[in-house]
Amino acid sequence: MQKKTKNEETLKGAETQPAQEPASAVKTEKTAENTGKTSKTQEKTQVHQPVHHLDKELLAKEQNITELTELLQRLQAEFENYKKRVDKEKQEFCKLANAEFVSKLLPILDSFGLALKNKDQEEDFVKGVELIYSQLFDVLEKQGLRPIQALGRKFDPYSHEALLQQESDKEDNIVLEELQTGYMFNNRLVRTSKVKISKKLNKTNGNKNNVNN
Repeated sequence: MQKKTKNEETLKGAETQPAQEPASAVKTEKTAENTGKTSKTQEKTQVHQPVHHLDKELLAKEQNITELTELLQRLQAEFENYKKRVDKEKQEFCKLANAEFVSKLLPILDSFGLALKNKDQEEDFVKGVELIYSQLFDVLEKQGLRPIQALGRKFDPYSHEALLQQESDKEDNIVLEELQTGYMFNNRLVRTSKVKISKKLNKTNGNKNNVNN
């Protein structure tokens, strides 16, 4: 039996042993695997970060809406209280104003009492009524009452009310008679003057009347 050479034994041993991958190849595969895991982790982090940011923004907006709603409710309540206070002050002011006005009318009431005591004496009674009228007009005038001047003036539809019309030698629409006095109160119309106005005399009719006479 022939002896095997040293080279043959070496080749045979190499065939029986499994082939081993190089160390550098193993390291490359592990690095790629780790890189893949890192990329997936970063992707998950990037997905979670925007969602968390949106939750914070939504929460902040909800808090802002709640604060604004509470502020609006407080302002509305304060405004309602202000309206009630103003209404109450207005009522009190009207009461005081009325009381002051009534106090100014009391002397006129006293004058009425004196006039009624002298009703059997005609002259004194007339003087008493004239005094009362003067007192009353003076009080109202000081409050802002002004009579409308109408007699002899051109008819004004805004301050006059024509009840009658009469032929006259004056031009048309001149106030001939004041049937009821109109008044302004603090430059505001409170009652129109009821008047009789002119209608220009027809000369033809006038000549006919003269001929007939």
